[in-house]
Amino acid sequence: MPSSSDSQNLLEDLIKKAKAAGADAADALMFRSVSVSHAQRLGKMEKLEREESNDLGLRVFIGKRNAVVSSSDASPAAIDELVERVVSMARVVPEDPYAGIAGEDEIAKSFPQLDIYDAVEPSADELINRAKECEEAALSVAGITNSGGAEASWGEASIALAASNGFSGSYNSSGHSISVSVLAGEKETMERDYDFSSAVYGSDLTSAADIGQNAANKAIKRLNPRKPDTLNGISVVYDPRVSSSIMGHMMGAITGPAIARGTSFLKESLNKKIFADGINIVDDPHLHRGLRSKPFDGEGLGNKKQNIIEDGVLLTWLLSLSSARQLGLQSTGHASRGTSGNPSPSPTNLYMEAGELSPKELIKDIKQGFFVTEMMGSSVNGLTGDYSRGAGGYWIENGEIAYPVSEATIAGNLKDMFLNLTPASDLVFRYGSNAPTIRIDGMTVAGN
Repeated sequence: MPSSSDSQNLLEDLIKKAKAAGADAADALMFRSVSVSHAQRLGKMEKLEREESNDLGLRVFIGKRNAVVSSSDASPAAIDELVERVVSMARVVPEDPYAGIAGEDEIAKSFPQLDIYDAVEPSADELINRAKECEEAALSVAGITNSGGAEASWGEASIALAASNGFSGSYNSSGHSISVSVLAGEKETMERDYDFSSAVYGSDLTSAADIGQNAANKAIKRLNPRKPDTLNGISVVYDPRVSSSIMGHMMGAITGPAIARGTSFLKESLNKKIFADGINIVDDPHLHRGLRSKPFDGEGLGNKKQNIIEDGVLLTWLLSLSSARQLGLQSTGHASRGTSGNPSPSPTNLYMEAGELSPKELIKDIKQGFFVTEMMGSSVNGLTGDYSRGAGGYWIENGEIAYPVSEATIAGNLKDMFLNLTPASDLVFRYGSNAPTIRIDGMTVAGN
């Protein structure tokens, strides 16, 4: 990757030119990335691709007016044209009373070391071998009849941000992944499932063979599914690969723009209990080797680990500078942005803390329930919290997994679901957003 000093020098020069052209304030973002991916199906290569990108974004402010432009061309002539265009745009757009970069006293002055960059780039042969081993392990399991393909990928990115308030910061990140999907059964009775692993460091990936075997075993377990009856007051248990979606719906409802517009079902819930006692949900941008870790936010503000939910109580909105100003609050350091748009708030490494019961203990008293491993489609009303999603998984009878289920719909209201949620003890950090197995009582399952 290009050196961070080269990127910072380019951005600072860009800001100087913007100021000279008439901007009152400006910030600039450089995003460079390299990625390699290999995919195969039934042992035959489907792709081996390498992509490189260089994107530059400039945001300028003239009074309360602001504009953003981006370019992949960093030549002197292109930069001069970029500056001229964005300043001209900023002169004519409507005023935004909440626009503006951070004050000099708000910006981050020092950055934590997060260990989110693996400097070792895998060779093409190594990626090919990862995918090959993964698919072969899956196909070796009796009952697997076809493959949807296996893929292995690697990428690294360099992010640099500078602003006229004196902020200057940069960091590198990396990611490795392996995935496979396979089919079990024959003709009309075939069922598909998958598994994958993602990590900052290649050495932290789950072994390719284990991923393949896990995917195969999951596909076989799904054979001969039934469509459930329509029942009310059912306990629904979410597998960890789908349980974080519940937190996702909550996060969408507590972002500053949704609160400022009054379009969130949680708009009156700050500092109120919305989950049961003992539930804690944490956002940690400084998680060691975290998939979404970063040393500062998209506006150059410091960020930190913080409880979003503590003992069931909602402690904070998710705020960028603009949304914080709309609400008369301070930014929470959650701004995220690309090169072509304004910052908006989003979480980093979000997780729900583990509970005390094992998954087996969590379901042992359920006479009839639904263990969900797959979700599709979504009908979630952000204003009311009404929730309905397609789902597949397994039916629970008398505290045990009984048989596979498909073509089901689960429904409820998120306010009630949050209050009736119980987490298990099996929290593992596999994704950018993580939750253990969770149980939610009192839901509707629709089928036959």
